[in-house]
Amino acid sequence: MATATAAGKGSRRRLRAGKHSEANGGSRRALWTAPPWNLSMEMQMGTQQSCQNCTATPKTQNLPLTGGALKRISRPKLSKAFEEKNLLKGPGIRGAHTLRSLSKKERQQLTLHLYGLLSSVQGEEWLELEEDAQKAYVMGLLDRLEVVSRERRLKVARAVLYLAQGTFGECDSEVDVLHWSRYNCFLLYQMGTFSAFLELLHMEIDNSQACSSALRKPAISIADSTELRVLLSVLYLMVENIRLERETDSCGWRTARETFRTELSFSTHNQEPFALLLFSMVTKFCSGLAPHFPIKKVLLLLWKVVMFTLGGFEHLQALKVQKRAELGLPPLAEDSIQVVKSMRAASPPSYTLDLGESQLAPPPSKLRGRRGSRRQLLTKQDSLDIYNERDLFKTEEPATEEEEESASDGERTLDGELDLLEQDPLVPPPPSQAPLSAERVAFPKGLPWAPKVRQKDIEHFLEMSRNKFIGFTLGQDTDTLVGLPRPIHESVKTLKQHKYVSIADVQIKNEEELEKCPMSLGEEVVPETPCEILYQGMLYSLPQYMIALLKILLAAAPTSKAKTDSINILADVLPEEMPITVLQSMKLGIDVNRHKEIIVKSISALLLLLLKHFKLNHIYQFEYVSQHLVFANCIPLILKFFNQNILSYITAKNGISVLDYPCCTIQDLPELTTESLEAGDNNQFCWRNLFSCINLLRLLNKLTKWKHSRTMMLVVFKSAPILKRALKVKQAMLQLYVLKLLKIQTKYLGRQWRKSNMKTMSAIYQKVRHRMNDDWAYGNDIDARPWDFQAEECTLRANIEAFNSRRYDRPQDSEFSPVDNCLQSVLGQRLDLPEDFHYSYELWLEREVFSQPICWEELLQNH
Repeated sequence: MATATAAGKGSRRRLRAGKHSEANGGSRRALWTAPPWNLSMEMQMGTQQSCQNCTATPKTQNLPLTGGALKRISRPKLSKAFEEKNLLKGPGIRGAHTLRSLSKKERQQLTLHLYGLLSSVQGEEWLELEEDAQKAYVMGLLDRLEVVSRERRLKVARAVLYLAQGTFGECDSEVDVLHWSRYNCFLLYQMGTFSAFLELLHMEIDNSQACSSALRKPAISIADSTELRVLLSVLYLMVENIRLERETDSCGWRTARETFRTELSFSTHNQEPFALLLFSMVTKFCSGLAPHFPIKKVLLLLWKVVMFTLGGFEHLQALKVQKRAELGLPPLAEDSIQVVKSMRAASPPSYTLDLGESQLAPPPSKLRGRRGSRRQLLTKQDSLDIYNERDLFKTEEPATEEEEESASDGERTLDGELDLLEQDPLVPPPPSQAPLSAERVAFPKGLPWAPKVRQKDIEHFLEMSRNKFIGFTLGQDTDTLVGLPRPIHESVKTLKQHKYVSIADVQIKNEEELEKCPMSLGEEVVPETPCEILYQGMLYSLPQYMIALLKILLAAAPTSKAKTDSINILADVLPEEMPITVLQSMKLGIDVNRHKEIIVKSISALLLLLLKHFKLNHIYQFEYVSQHLVFANCIPLILKFFNQNILSYITAKNGISVLDYPCCTIQDLPELTTESLEAGDNNQFCWRNLFSCINLLRLLNKLTKWKHSRTMMLVVFKSAPILKRALKVKQAMLQLYVLKLLKIQTKYLGRQWRKSNMKTMSAIYQKVRHRMNDDWAYGNDIDARPWDFQAEECTLRANIEAFNSRRYDRPQDSEFSPVDNCLQSVLGQRLDLPEDFHYSYELWLEREVFSQPICWEELLQNH
């Protein structure tokens, strides 16, 4: 009978875990049977005694305490307390969910403590319980959160965090941990855990005692934000697990996801949307009022909340197609995401100085002598996109490589040692070239993008043609072609075939009509979308939000130098006691670099998402955010970020793979040494840093597109050599946005630059979208007049203010409100006078009435 019961439990567990391993033939016994709220008060946090007093049985004392090893340990005899600083550091994010890089001893203490907190119920493990029993257990945990003692609340919150992390102590594989983490997060949300933790987060934000304590400390460490990190970790895991959609999700989970999205998007119970709460935490941190906030976790959670509520890039593309259909616009010619996926990286161009290249070039005899060796180096060209085929322009590379060497002395003044093409290959070449040659033959010919023409381009073309052949213009009339020769007719027909009307054009036209005829057109019906709700909440504090984000981005940039007045973004990564050994110092250095990289990644993705969604919602919302980013020096900040060895930044290995979650909880951890940390992992490049660089480039494109004044900022800050060095990274999407930035400023760089960078010009022609009549390679654009730049920004700012005033300041706008013309009614109105007015009433009468001469004749004549 006992065997049958055990077999039934094992089969139920396999059914619920999906890909769970085979049962062991009997039910597992609980590690500890006492529920967490009945544990001795000796378990509470806040004491400073080492965890070495926690003793296990002698049989397993020397085993590495991973998830598998802990299943064989009996309940330890706990001493008075654990050391708080070495317990729960909270999960960072590396991939989906990861833990902070902890030492082996810290990992043991973490796992022991979590097992002491989350005990089994009725002699069974969490994975063996029925759903009703699990719900009852979660309700018990939530009840224990409503206590006065901060230590007891923190202890229960850690138990909830252990559930959200997937109860890794009872799992046998990484797949099981991720499965149970997702299952537990849905269960926690259905039981109301998010609302309970949101209240706790409000309490911690308003905790003036913690803020004042952090301000008095000379150095803030990770121990100052223990409660906040636990709460933010639980909220992040819930948002990330519920956000991701899978085909196998049940109807209940799909309904819960939509309910959760609505709860995060809109104001509930007279509270602001969740994203605005996180924005306020960012500004409070940057103002110095709360320096102990774990800013990395706040930014990560903010990014994921915005992505969940507004939608990612694929959802954005679907919204764009839907909105064009609603406005009656023709569908898009192509899907930009799919086009970029099909593009391949080009070989890096030459990196010589703009001037004097012909004089610096070596004689042809040297080139012929080194051609063979140079070709061997090119066969080992490092590439980030290992699935792309070989470059079509390899034959041109030897000469440009030689030119690069000849001018390296002058280029070092800008970027130092950047000639990395001759290093050992980061990615080994494919074993056979036959499949590549076949792919090369099958690669489609032609340009990747369909050309576009704006209405403004057609009008400008007809204006020039009419002035030349007729002698007068017809304004914005693009249909009358009388008197123009036949080739002009064909040109106009071709231009109209490729005419592209954007959503922004329609929105600007509608806004102009609403400004001209506010009474006849009536009030605009604004749909209450999540994007609109977010913009309304951010409107009056948006400058502070943008400045705060850029301040943190500047502090996290690898090219930034430490300054005394800069904000401390390492408060949630630095330990209480600084490392004393070389190994500890190396681990801390890796953790600090990874910490900064994650901050850059979250801010860049957050800003790009906001700009793209606001642009789709209304163009002037996008322009409002863009202007404040430009006013806060976002353009030079991004250029400063790229003014480094960008290839080294993308291939950096600031991570310890054996400590990634959930690998660290399942497998036995090897002994970490300085040699293993120096070697790093087997990844040839860091997708996190590549993602950040692409986001920053796209952000720079958004800010400067069709804005000639901002394009001139790129020229003034000498961005061309900085951007050209970024082309060394052989990744198609990154190169595309670098080439776009180079294209818009080519006409200002001069003829010598274009002559010296013909390969870059060819790459622009091949990869960037063409605009008919766009003379980007020449300097005769009428919009390039520098005296119009300031007027352009002022006009744009006036349009933005008019839009915000019309749509969001309607109660204060009294321009069209009725006026009371009755004298008795006006004199009979009750006015609210100041409290101290009756003390100076006689003085006021003397100054304002009696001492002022009144000409009664003029008064009677005027009225």
